[in-house]
Amino acid sequence: MKHIISLLVENHQGVLARISGLFSGRGYNLESITAGITMDPSVSRITLACTGDDSVVEQIKKQLNRLIDVIKVNDLTAVPALHRELMLIKVNAKGRQRGEIFQVADVFKAQVMDVGHETMSVELTGSPEKIDDFTALLQPYGIVEVARSGVVSMERSRKAPAAAAGSSAPARRGASDRAKSPDDTEET
Repeated sequence: MKHIISLLVENHQGVLARISGLFSGRGYNLESITAGITMDPSVSRITLACTGDDSVVEQIKKQLNRLIDVIKVNDLTAVPALHRELMLIKVNAKGRQRGEIFQVADVFKAQVMDVGHETMSVELTGSPEKIDDFTALLQPYGIVEVARSGVVSMERSRKAPAAAAGSSAPARRGASDRAKSPDDTEET
């Protein structure tokens, strides 16, 4: 199973090397690793995508927590989270294929970044699944080169709690007390 783990770490030289070394030294499969500073320049966020069963991931999290530069470990696999990736893809594009590729890019809200005599380069940002789907659709044209950033993730914001038990209907207000919304219907 694929797991996404988000880390907050001290922004020191060698931290990323120690974390990736922890994976390679123990034979864990690390699919991607991305890193960048946070609003606090002394702290970096590292997002790891790895595969393994739950017991393997639990072991990884325990070992990550033991590293001195790790501030927080958060497994985003089972919680509502945003997962995004950036991809640049160069694809063969000759003649009428260009129009077709422009249409596919438009459907996926991708940006054509460069057009040459025989190739086009396209940028796409989205979920890893969206990136995979886009790549599969461009495969028949002949993919020349692909560069993917690896996944970056963040837990979704918590939403307002549901109405308190026992008060299933909201309090009614008069028409003059509220502005009409597009959902409002005329009362008869």
